Amino acid sequence: MLNISKNKISNQVDLTKLKSGKEIFTKEYHKRFKKFLLFFSLLLLIILFLPWTQNVSSNGKVTTLKPNQRPQTLQSQIPGRIEEWFVQEGDLVKKGDTILRISEIKSDYFDTKLAERTDKQLNSKNLSAKAYTNKISALQKQIAAIQNERILKLQQAKNKLKQAHLKVKSDSIDLKAAEIKQNIAQTQLNRTLTLQKEGLKAVKDVEEKRAKLQELTAKLVSQENKFLSSKNDLINAQLSISSIQASYIDKLSKAESSLYTAQSDAYDTDVQVSKLETSLANYNKRSSLLYITAPQDGYINKTIKSGIGETFKEGEQLVNIMPANYDLAVEMYIQPIDLPLIHTGESVRVQFDGWPAMVFSGWPNVSYGTYGAKIVAIENFISSNGKYRVLIVPDSNDEPWPKAIRVGSGAKTIAMLENVPIWYELWRQLNSFPPNFYQPKNKNDNYKSKEDK
Repeated sequence: MLNISKNKISNQVDLTKLKSGKEIFTKEYHKRFKKFLLFFSLLLLIILFLPWTQNVSSNGKVTTLKPNQRPQTLQSQIPGRIEEWFVQEGDLVKKGDTILRISEIKSDYFDTKLAERTDKQLNSKNLSAKAYTNKISALQKQIAAIQNERILKLQQAKNKLKQAHLKVKSDSIDLKAAEIKQNIAQTQLNRTLTLQKEGLKAVKDVEEKRAKLQELTAKLVSQENKFLSSKNDLINAQLSISSIQASYIDKLSKAESSLYTAQSDAYDTDVQVSKLETSLANYNKRSSLLYITAPQDGYINKTIKSGIGETFKEGEQLVNIMPANYDLAVEMYIQPIDLPLIHTGESVRVQFDGWPAMVFSGWPNVSYGTYGAKIVAIENFISSNGKYRVLIVPDSNDEPWPKAIRVGSGAKTIAMLENVPIWYELWRQLNSFPPNFYQPKNKNDNYKSKEDK
């Protein structure tokens, strides 16, 4: 019925006595619903005040802690041709094990005895350098002998010059004495002539005096000749000194010229010896580069160049190797807005691809299948993907990471921040606010520990 009339049938008929009425009107559904709403409201209120750990989630991948533990490719420093392989993919190699042998493709190094021939050239040049050294020593001795001889010759010439000076002086004295005697004889002759005219002297006396005058005049002329001869000897002695000096200057100049030439040749030989030594060292080193060896213990992942007879350039990748011993780490990338919230030493939860996990990001203690980690490095420059790279390592106080993890596999990370109530986190999410900015209490301790390391 439409219940349009104002007359109610319930006043005339008791519906509760009917079977259907008993099922409908005797049960109080609203009371149960009120109790459910009240219980749910209290439970929701309690949940809103439960603690919630703010976090920054990101994706990453497994890597290694140290750069030398990461996969690497081996290159050849010289161009060559593959001759022989000693390993296959998947093999474990030790440090120094030979991986492959190559051969030269440049015509300058085809000679298999190139190093041996260069060594012979080096020995010959060393002998040549030794000969030049001996020649320099001989020329130095010759120059010293010439200098000593020049000193003696000059001393001898100076002595002769001194003797000539004394001889000139002696002859000049004798000449003066002869002149005096000749003057005396002339005076005596004049006096005798005067006395002979007066009849006091005989003609015989005059003749004796004239003869004596002639004798002394002859001696004077002879002494004058000696004096002039002594002067000539003095001039000759002076010329002899000049000649000796000129002669020995010429000898010394020639010897010194030969010495400088020998020294120049010796220096040039030393340069050639040095070049040959460098070439020999380069050839020996190049010979050792014909064998590509393992730089550390590891596994052969992939041969990039394969086959026999294939040529390659210097620096071209040949084979990929994965180090056998490494320390696992995970690199995660965070948004620039979250960078101030991340600090070294903070805890991070990690979920690895291939390991089942039930993650409750706000309650890390009840998350299943995640593993603990610590932040050890934060990149200071943004990466090409527009995010900052953060490196994390296993937490020694937590459960160890699975041993079957391989480098390069994927991972999801949850960086733990500040603990806040759930109602605050909901309010923050609805308003799109960033997590609370805070500084860890042990930030200075972290810096000190890094400096100590």
